[in-house]
Amino acid sequence: MGSPQFPCFTSMAALLFSFFIAASWMPEFAAGKTRHYTFNIKYHNVTRLCNTRSILSVNGKFPGPRLVAREGDQVLIKVVNHVSNNITIHWHGIRQLQTGWADGPAYITQCPIQTGQAYTYNFTITGQRGTLLWHAHISWLRSTLHGPIIILPKRNESYPFVKPYKEVPIILGEWFNVDPEAVISQALQTGAGPNVSDAYTINGLPGPLYNCSSRDVFKLKVEPGKTYLLRLINAALNDELFFSIANHSLTVVEADAVYTKPFETDILLIAPGQTTNILLKTKPTSPNATFLILARPYFTGGGTLDNTTTAGILEYKHPNTTHHTSIKALPLFRPSLPPINATKFVNVTQFVDNLAKKFRSLATKQFPANVPQTVDRRFFFTLGLGTSPCPQNSTCQGPNGLKFAASINNFSFALPSTAMLQAHFSGQSSGVYTTDFPTKPLVAFNYTGTPPNITNVSNATRAVVLPFNTSVELVLQGTSILGAESHPLHLHGYNFFIVGRGFGNYDPTKDPANFNLVDPAERNTAGVPAGGWIAIRFFADNPGVWFMHCHLDVHTSWGLRMAWIVQDGPQPNQKLPPPPSDLPKC
Repeated sequence: MGSPQFPCFTSMAALLFSFFIAASWMPEFAAGKTRHYTFNIKYHNVTRLCNTRSILSVNGKFPGPRLVAREGDQVLIKVVNHVSNNITIHWHGIRQLQTGWADGPAYITQCPIQTGQAYTYNFTITGQRGTLLWHAHISWLRSTLHGPIIILPKRNESYPFVKPYKEVPIILGEWFNVDPEAVISQALQTGAGPNVSDAYTINGLPGPLYNCSSRDVFKLKVEPGKTYLLRLINAALNDELFFSIANHSLTVVEADAVYTKPFETDILLIAPGQTTNILLKTKPTSPNATFLILARPYFTGGGTLDNTTTAGILEYKHPNTTHHTSIKALPLFRPSLPPINATKFVNVTQFVDNLAKKFRSLATKQFPANVPQTVDRRFFFTLGLGTSPCPQNSTCQGPNGLKFAASINNFSFALPSTAMLQAHFSGQSSGVYTTDFPTKPLVAFNYTGTPPNITNVSNATRAVVLPFNTSVELVLQGTSILGAESHPLHLHGYNFFIVGRGFGNYDPTKDPANFNLVDPAERNTAGVPAGGWIAIRFFADNPGVWFMHCHLDVHTSWGLRMAWIVQDGPQPNQKLPPPPSDLPKC
């Protein structure tokens, strides 16, 4: 009998090599790249509205640099702190599966990066594509420390909509003529509402409707007959913003890095922390006109407001208009936006609600909506304003001589002085936080009716513990205490499905019958309507400590925040790994 014929090792190696080369071209084998970034936090002088001040910026850019990656890529960002402030950066909307150490909120997942120190944020982008944002997550530093996260589809995968001719990030922001750190510091000391911003901005530029700002204008130069993808981001500190382009319709195709069923609208509302991808189809031939791009606030609260409007210009490339003067001679169209003060115009809040209902998940085989159909644990959280006592022998400028506060279930969350995630991981939570956050308000009342006379909130560092993969239903109920306001709520480490919404008080017997469990919007930040509620669902499939807070920074500072602690699962890929060696110390 002849000996068996084995191929020689060299040809076997060649075979394997060619298999791996072929496999790497197959989508299911195409592993992501590793992308490296360095973010140097430095001081940098910026002039707006004839006012020059030193701001904090990344790599000398304001707004900050784009972070570009593909779905499936690993991203490492070394953040180096060259300034006197403590710094952390949050990668807003990134799921951070098993990488809770890289999430970024100060004293929740990490101690801040101190002066002269560095920390490398290390995470992989899993199952997400679209637009998100990065921003500082300590005090109000995100006013200038922010920028876009652009997640492209995997190689050889296309968008579920027409391929755009060009993609343009549009970041809406707020400009303060003084240091925002001084603004919030003064407000917390006096107990009053903080001074408001001096301007809104489009890509860092206030635009021509402000004094001394005629040159600081964002211009979107377009060609006729093309489709542009606008990556819209609200990086403002304290304001939900309406957005519109004169005489042009916008098609929404993605929100918070999740594809949506496309819908057309003339006006968009975008809350701080939210992102929306929109298709702009330009006119078939160059019109003899230019068009204003406007953004201004949607205001539901009491108190003062920056009621100004930021403007950019949509400019068509015109064969005959080569000179700047001829562009100026063209007529300028202006979009109409809803009136600013929704407390006076009830139909504005109704318009906002109708717009929110248009957001639906694609819910296709390729992009499914994995909505929890059954619920393991139900929570009912009230959100709203309140007061805390004025320190002895001092006078406060908040309501009734007290200090403004904000709370969830009447608990104003006190940030600990060490990171909760480290305390949780090492089993040393004693003295850092407790796990008895109430699942519902301790005292029930008519949440959206006549508010109670007692407005004081309790102060504590309390969290909710969830076993791994718990299916959660959370009703977020706005209150009318010190005025009903809209609260854009952000949950770290998760997307959630908005299965229901309504005005007035949530009714647990009637309202669930109207829940959408088929194709609800999937988001990381959602507006709880003024004088109303939303119901959200998610699977707690990501171990760690996850911050949840109002994304109006003034409300976060006042305590409208809490934390979820999700326990490890049984499998190795369901556990939080140990902290990285360069994790900052407190």
